[in-house]
Amino acid sequence: MFVEIYGRLTCPYCLRAILLAKKMKKQLDNFDFKFINMTAENISKSALEPRVGKTVATVPQIFADNEHIGGCTEFQAFAKAKFNIS
Repeated sequence: MFVEIYGRLTCPYCLRAILLAKKMKKQLDNFDFKFINMTAENISKSALEPRVGKTVATVPQIFADNEHIGGCTEFQAFAKAKFNIS
């Protein structure tokens, strides 16, 4: 599984998502992730809207194998439900 986390380093929810992804990488085989710093890459929330399929109001925006998961709360629920990692 490959997870993409779009966010900003100044966002506490983005940092929580990164920490969870690091934990998952340590505990799971065949798991990797990439953090995309939207500020450094000049990516706006509106630029993510076509991929997300709706208006993007918050970050992070997280995708697992190109499927939109949601934000940090949804990513935490996903990790717990699918892998029992919290």
